[in-house]
Amino acid sequence: MFCSLSRLYRGLSRPTRRTTQLIWGSFSRSLVLSSQRRIPELSSFVARTNTCGELRSSHLGQEVTLCGWIQYRRQNIFLVLRDFHGLVQVIIPQDESAASVKKILCEAPMESVVQVSGTVISRPPGQENPKMPTGEIEIKVKTAKLLNSCKKLPFEIKDFVKKTEALRLRYRYLDLRGVQMQYNLRLRSQMVMKMREYLCNLHGFVDIETPTLFKRTPGGAKEFVIPSREPGKFYSLPQSPQQFKQLLMVGGLDRYFQVARCYRDEGSRPDRQPEFTQIDIEMSFVEQTGIQSLIEGLLQYSWPSDRDPVVVPFPSMTFAEALASYGTDKPDTRFGMKIVDISDMFRNTEVGFLQDALSKPQGTIKAICIPEGEKYLKRKDIESIRKFAADHFNQEVLPIFLKTNNNWNSPVAKFIMEEQGLGLIRLLETQEEDVVLLTAGEHKKACSLLGKLRLECADLLEARGVVLRDPALFSFLWVVDFPLFFPKEENPEELETAHHPFTAPHPSDIHHLYTEPQKVRSQHYDLVLNGNEIGGGSIRIHDAELQHYILATVLKEDVKLLSHLLQALDYGAPPHGGIAIGLDRLMCLVTGAPSIRDVIAFPKSFQGHDLMSNAPDSIPPEELKPYHIQVSWPTDSETKKSSLNHPCHPES
Repeated sequence: MFCSLSRLYRGLSRPTRRTTQLIWGSFSRSLVLSSQRRIPELSSFVARTNTCGELRSSHLGQEVTLCGWIQYRRQNIFLVLRDFHGLVQVIIPQDESAASVKKILCEAPMESVVQVSGTVISRPPGQENPKMPTGEIEIKVKTAKLLNSCKKLPFEIKDFVKKTEALRLRYRYLDLRGVQMQYNLRLRSQMVMKMREYLCNLHGFVDIETPTLFKRTPGGAKEFVIPSREPGKFYSLPQSPQQFKQLLMVGGLDRYFQVARCYRDEGSRPDRQPEFTQIDIEMSFVEQTGIQSLIEGLLQYSWPSDRDPVVVPFPSMTFAEALASYGTDKPDTRFGMKIVDISDMFRNTEVGFLQDALSKPQGTIKAICIPEGEKYLKRKDIESIRKFAADHFNQEVLPIFLKTNNNWNSPVAKFIMEEQGLGLIRLLETQEEDVVLLTAGEHKKACSLLGKLRLECADLLEARGVVLRDPALFSFLWVVDFPLFFPKEENPEELETAHHPFTAPHPSDIHHLYTEPQKVRSQHYDLVLNGNEIGGGSIRIHDAELQHYILATVLKEDVKLLSHLLQALDYGAPPHGGIAIGLDRLMCLVTGAPSIRDVIAFPKSFQGHDLMSNAPDSIPPEELKPYHIQVSWPTDSETKKSSLNHPCHPES
């Protein structure tokens, strides 16, 4: 019902900082649409005649029945009633004949659920509340019913009341009553409905559910394992519907989509959930540009009307360009501070560590410019930056202050300024109070380090009042031409897929596949928004022989695990490709929420626990017996070691 609300909460450019009254008011205004649009019936089939938030002067004299929670009571004369739609003031009758009504409304604790019936009347002159959409009227109550009394709450149902996240998750059903959570979930619902309209009604996609009990997939993230009643045999929860959607293309469905539940056993990750939702899409007879155009149109169509419109087409950047300029494959392009290669300036330098770096394969010298860094960065910040580089990258970072007399400058930095100061200023387009961070080493390592420092310095500058990243700006970017394979971290002689093993090689690089596979680019594309990957996809391999070669020869995977897919590809599989958009991450960015847990109704903690129900939980041995498994309990030393390594442990 709520999905059809258009322009939900109009005018909320930064909803996390808006007041309760503004959000309720914007929600109410969203219902007053042009006569051509269908207004949802918010009180159909239920015991109320109206919602609390919809009543206006136009309703004067009407007899209404409202249901909601008691939010506030003053002097036993007035109370404020709240439902999902808004707030309304109710007059508590004071005359003796209505003593029973007064008793109910005065004695019910805050957050009790009541039903009231009465007449819509004007507030007395001078007592109107312009901050409330219903502030011109109030309800003169005739009858009242206590539907459910509320015990003492663990926290107040007010967004401005600070609560720990653990407390919010433990009492999630109470946290959901807050204005911000209501806003986030309703906006999510609206956007998903618009996506369905765009895909199914406008472009002929078929919404198909795929199984969640499947088998282990080689490569990729770790999967949750589900025991079966057959000894030694297990299901796996799919990381995504990847194989199923490809098989649907083999089956001739042509255009598939699903709001898919996916599962990854990735342990304790503060920015991830073990179960998450993605908008999953696959098409036959499509190329990369077709998928990109589809997604641009999808986001443009479903984008909230109170935000700036989505401008298409989105800019595109190769993986190599993203790494060289931003040090990451998911660059935040809302601000500058790009990485600049200054190797050519120092070919004849006398500085030892620079000479040493340039003499090695892939050796390079890179720099970024921190605007007004001398003004905003403190000495401890510089020391922290250098320590981070040494600890995490085993790299030296040299801060260079453009004022050569600055006593923070090391002798090496002063020498560089004397030797190449003008060249640095010209190449990096620096100003007098800027600070240059310089590092030297292998190309990828140097870029990755400066990419991390770029974001860290942006955080430091913004914490001190500099505006670099406009929170109202949504900067989309396609990143393309990824390598098809990366060397494995634990064994660089072996290869693993950069995306997944079903991604097709770039047609221009297919000749490298059999001799130098590490040089092959893929037909893999990521969608990035404000420095966050919100989607990823690829054109798939539809040739069984090529798929078998990549699995068996290049990746050395057991092809028996995928025999069903290889067989299907041999039976006339069409060329196909697709993408998945991470709905949780997208909604987190759209709403400005601090965590993806704030756009999910019942999320897990970052340790993967449901604090409300205490899941996961133990199972009695007799219930495990039909599955032919038993628990191997860790020793005390193993338990202690696990606790020490946990990210929440004070020593970790």
